[in-house]
Amino acid sequence: MFKTIKENICEEIIEKKSRFISNCFYVESVDEAEDIIKNIRKEYYDAKHICFAYKITKSNEVLKKFSDDGEPVGTAGLPIMNIIEKNGLSNIIIVVTRYFGGILLGTGGLVRAYSEAALKSIKQSSIIIIDNGLEVLVELEYKEIENFKYYCRINNININETKYEETINCRIEVIETEFSNFLKKCENNLIKILDYKIIKSKYIRKNTVK
Repeated sequence: MFKTIKENICEEIIEKKSRFISNCFYVESVDEAEDIIKNIRKEYYDAKHICFAYKITKSNEVLKKFSDDGEPVGTAGLPIMNIIEKNGLSNIIIVVTRYFGGILLGTGGLVRAYSEAALKSIKQSSIIIIDNGLEVLVELEYKEIENFKYYCRINNININETKYEETINCRIEVIETEFSNFLKKCENNLIKILDYKIIKSKYIRKNTVK
C-alpha cells in the first residue's frame, strides 16, 4: 500500500526571472517515466535545464532515479526526490523545467526553487491510496446478479465488465484483504456464485486522502 497522485498536474513558479515549470505525473513503470522525460524534452526543447525525480513501487521493489541535468550536483534532482519522499509518495515522476532568467541563484537558491516548484505541483494534486489487489472473473446465475452488484457496491469492488451468456460473467477489481472476506461469504452461501478465476494481481485505487 502506498500514496500517489490522482491526476497529472502542471504548476509554475518564478524565481529571480527564472521560470521553473513543474510537471507531475502518475506512472506505473520505469519505461513510462522515461517516455515522459523524452516527451518533456521535446515540448520544452529550448529550456536550459530539465531536471526530474521518480519513484516507482513494483512487486514490492522500489525503483528511484533523479537528475540535475547540468545544474550543480545535488541542487535539482535530489531536492525533487526529497519532496516526493517527504510526502510519502510513490509511482510518481516530477519533471521541473527551468528557463534561465539571467540571474544566478546560487546552490541554496536552486535547492529552494526546485523544491518549491515540485511541492507546488504536489499540493495541487489529489492524493490517493493504492493497495494490492486482484482482477477476478466471477461466474454466477442470472437470479444472483442484483445481490452481487449490491455487495460489490457497498464493499468498493469495481465491476469492470459484465457478459451475459448462459451464465453471467463479471470481471471485478478487488483489494486482496476484501477478496478473502468475499470468499468466506461465498463459502457460507451469503453470496452465491458458480465459480471464480483470479486473472492477475494489480494495484487498485482505494480512496482519496485529499
